[in-house]
Amino acid sequence: MARHLKSSKTRLIIQAAFTALTNGYYIGFAQGKVFRGGTKVLCVPGLNCYSCPGALGSCPIGSLQAVIDSGSFKVACYVMGVLMITGTIFGRAVCGFLCPFGLVQDLLYKIPFPNKKKNIPGHKGLKYLKYLVLLVFVILLPMLAVDQFGAGEPWFCKWICPSGTLMAGIPLMIANPGLRAAAGFLFSWKMILLTVVVVLSMKYYRPFCKYLCPLGAIYGGFNPIAFYRLHVDEDKCIKCGACQKACGMDLKVYETPNSMECIRCGDCMRACPKEAVYSSLGMMLSKGKENEV
Repeated sequence: MARHLKSSKTRLIIQAAFTALTNGYYIGFAQGKVFRGGTKVLCVPGLNCYSCPGALGSCPIGSLQAVIDSGSFKVACYVMGVLMITGTIFGRAVCGFLCPFGLVQDLLYKIPFPNKKKNIPGHKGLKYLKYLVLLVFVILLPMLAVDQFGAGEPWFCKWICPSGTLMAGIPLMIANPGLRAAAGFLFSWKMILLTVVVVLSMKYYRPFCKYLCPLGAIYGGFNPIAFYRLHVDEDKCIKCGACQKACGMDLKVYETPNSMECIRCGDCMRACPKEAVYSSLGMMLSKGKENEV
């Protein structure tokens, strides 16, 4: 148990440190201004809103919506390249370790709440909703619903993303009286969505990641082939279910260690009484130690 708690704390520290690093323009929060320096052209791996006053980089989902109808081949290839390279190396480990809104949900789930559960009722069907969100709000609408100049809108960022509301909308509203006066239906709608996600996150484990996040949908597709993936030693595994019990995503790791839903938090590896679950990285490190001996 001590090993489990220590490693869980380590993951939270990594999440917090990466969030602080990628949102390091702290003066932006005080001034209510968005950073527009040279690093803003770079995509960070997690769901980190471009308009967050502290953001030093761009959100890959926001960037994808911005270039999908732009006709700029080089920029579009850059964004797709970032997603593919990141996914190929990490898969959904980005969700478990490098996403600021993942950290927010992890912290919210630690708040005492009656009758906590892992999944929302209807989970088996709802988990596919994020793929629909990716297809409709990130790809099709920005590509097809364009104005007279052929420009689309960032539909997911504008109408859904609770991370943008929390990390960008609220700080900017607090620091700018003019924005507060101009706030209308759209901001009220986004605040309602954020409130729902926050409340659900206190009762259910990472509901946004499970049901709505298009970035998780993209990275999840890389889980089976990513450099960082999980393995199960069938000779050691006794199918006791300890891995599923420890898994916040409620996965039968002994059956599908590289499920598209897995965020690579590592809880299954720490919970396994037979040490039958291990990662590709752990395997490489073990072989390195053996070679040294």
